[in-house]
Amino acid sequence: MEASVIEQGTVDYTINNGIAEIEFFHPLSNSLPGKILASIANTITELSGKDDVRVIVLKSKGDRAFCAGASFDELISIKDLETGKKFFSGFANVINACRKSSKLIIGRVQGKAVGGGVGLASAVDYCFATKFAAVKLSELAIGIGPFVVGPAVERKIGTSAMSQLAINATEWKSAEWARDKGLYTDIYDSAEEMDNAINELASKLSDSNPEAMRLLKQIFWKGTEDWDELLADRAAMSGKLVLSEFTINAINKFKKK
Repeated sequence: MEASVIEQGTVDYTINNGIAEIEFFHPLSNSLPGKILASIANTITELSGKDDVRVIVLKSKGDRAFCAGASFDELISIKDLETGKKFFSGFANVINACRKSSKLIIGRVQGKAVGGGVGLASAVDYCFATKFAAVKLSELAIGIGPFVVGPAVERKIGTSAMSQLAINATEWKSAEWARDKGLYTDIYDSAEEMDNAINELASKLSDSNPEAMRLLKQIFWKGTEDWDELLADRAAMSGKLVLSEFTINAINKFKKK
């Protein structure tokens, strides 16, 4: 499939031998404007309905930045609660698309993950990373909080580790830390080594029983059935906070760094 161009970014997918690969890109360290979030969510949902897809790999382009999280340009342009809620619902929609997908989703994190990027890594079912894939939940530092991605992160690494990330919002945690907390299953010295491991697992899954994998996925996500409502409520929290003078000033300071 040809990449679709979305406000300087792209979302693309390919299907080969039962393995669907979704690749997103944005020139600002793979940040996530609303339209890219929507395209990622829609693509996951579309591929989940295809019989020729057995497993999905979610990845981004580039070397050292997996995902910088929310687009600061879009955050600073939000002027009303409805727009704010709609923007943060974009992250909710991606997480819920991963949750509801009948396919197991493998994450490929080649570099740093911030905010919503940590949310993406938490929403997949099995996540590979390189040693460069440090993580940070920076939301509190710009006057909001990791409210929408929080349930996915907490589900994956536990309340204690998630609260460490959320409270110390300017400190990077290493890829080794993230692996030890359960966010990553394995970390590798290079993207090439990681890709070999991903290809090996994806190939095994493409030959596995689709119904068995679907049922496994249901079991893994048991207890999240209320997330449509929960994440919508969390999006409203963030949408309200992003309108505050404190947050507007904090975002502008970050943009100048």
